[in-house]
Amino acid sequence: MTLKLQPLNKTYNLSNYQEVVDNFSWQDVEKQFSWFNSGKVNMAHECIDRHVIDGYGDKIALHYLHDEEEVQLTFTQVKEKTDHLATVLRKSGVQKGDIVFIFLPKNPDCYIAMIAAVKIGAVAGPLFEAFMEEAIKDRINDCDGKYLITDRELVKRVPKEQLPTLEKIFVTSEQEHCIDGEISLNELLRNTVCEDNITEWLSLEDPLNIHYTSGSTGKPKGIIHAHRAMIQQYQTGKWVLDIQEDDIYWCTAHPGWVTGTVYAIFAPWLNRATIVLNGGRFDADTWYSTIEKAGVTVWYSAPTAFRMLKAEGDEILQQHDLSSLRHILSVGEPLNPEVIRWGIEKLGQRIHDTWWMTETGAQLIVNLPSEVIKPGSMGRAFPGIEIAILDDEGNRQPYGEIGHLSIKAPWPAIMKEVWKNKEKFDSYFQFGDWYLSGDLAYQDEEGYVFFQGRSDDMINSSGERIGPFEVESKLLEHEAVAEAGVIGKPDALRGEIVKAFIVLKKGFVNSPSLIEDIRKFVRYKLAAHAAPREIEVLEELPKTKISGKLLRRELKVLEQQRLLLNSK
Repeated sequence: MTLKLQPLNKTYNLSNYQEVVDNFSWQDVEKQFSWFNSGKVNMAHECIDRHVIDGYGDKIALHYLHDEEEVQLTFTQVKEKTDHLATVLRKSGVQKGDIVFIFLPKNPDCYIAMIAAVKIGAVAGPLFEAFMEEAIKDRINDCDGKYLITDRELVKRVPKEQLPTLEKIFVTSEQEHCIDGEISLNELLRNTVCEDNITEWLSLEDPLNIHYTSGSTGKPKGIIHAHRAMIQQYQTGKWVLDIQEDDIYWCTAHPGWVTGTVYAIFAPWLNRATIVLNGGRFDADTWYSTIEKAGVTVWYSAPTAFRMLKAEGDEILQQHDLSSLRHILSVGEPLNPEVIRWGIEKLGQRIHDTWWMTETGAQLIVNLPSEVIKPGSMGRAFPGIEIAILDDEGNRQPYGEIGHLSIKAPWPAIMKEVWKNKEKFDSYFQFGDWYLSGDLAYQDEEGYVFFQGRSDDMINSSGERIGPFEVESKLLEHEAVAEAGVIGKPDALRGEIVKAFIVLKKGFVNSPSLIEDIRKFVRYKLAAHAAPREIEVLEELPKTKISGKLLRRELKVLEQQRLLLNSK
């Protein structure tokens, strides 16, 4: 019998799931936006400017904490800063539809740049701050990117000579720190008068932002979302995040990942929340201190982070007052039942799993705060969303049977396109208007969905999707590597880790120093999260006899057999 956790005795924005599902209409949600009456569409306006117009300009919009630095900005101040930067960008040549890449740490500059780009009708392209030169090059070149906003440290990783279309690199520093044609954003802001009415009015179908998502084959693909995504992002923020008037909200994700854009910036600001921003890397004491100091009430993070906090033990937890917390959510990978139990026992809160993808643009399957939680389940379909478990021929599976987790299209936040790749876009819709997620799952008779694995070779490590092909390609660039195969190896803390199997070229001898050099090569050329945590040297890799195609599934079987033997 499945364990059920009852909701806490509190008041929530959505109190009766079934009643709402039976009467739900996306058209009713549209009435909440200023554009419903004005016809003037822009995500940035709905996130910031409309709150100032509505009389909430003095409310704190952003509370930033990092080491000893602390900054608070009101909605009025955010409006002024985004208007000013938007003016600079427009005067620098940025036009409607241009992609502006934003390569900044988690700090106010990053959030301001995101909103400013959107405000003038540009497409925001946030890049994860841990990306190295190869990841940056692939993404900017794929879009023929012309504009980049970064800082004096991260710009050192930008391979300018390999980015032929990049016209302007704006650096958030003084001119004396700029080299090789970099442009001081500080100086431009000082010397530019902010224009009134800088907002570019758009349509709901105009592009909003681009995020790159890895696949099991080929390089990462650019997923474009449209301004209509705000409809679903607003409503999920209201009902799933349960944002209320006095909430202090913290999502720990960087905007370079889709969660860090949608649920760290757009959804909370659409709901007029005060956003907390912590600039450091994971550290249990810092994270607990952030919650305590900022008075965080709603907290959105990843299972890996919660597992790491759990592993730190009670001593550090008991040094902090976390009584402000009233609602906790999780995303990015399956949420382990033991983590939910830890949340209840140590934090006094249920942790609510949520499911969605870069391509879906917003949450689709959720555990609502007012509803029963079944530990191990992703939850049930958000109102207005129809899900099905399909077999290999596109037929619905009965309750309890594993199949392809599929969503009936369209919905407001669904991707607009895959950049320059209609074939990839079409591949998601092999069964008519059913979107195939690539996840395998089953559904019980009450509608709860239980994740069972991936139908492809994607790796999910600490909530970050990693394409094995991209890692294999980088491994093959190392002088010692002749062949490479990459899989996700089960890991108690991270869900999966990246494990590489390699064949060495003649003349190279397997040694700890060589293995470490190969690992660092991937780390510093691609990204830290993509670097294999384990590298094993084989005499040969398993391949198909006819085509010689790498058989990753045999590498997975090999690893699973070893894990089974070690557990005995």
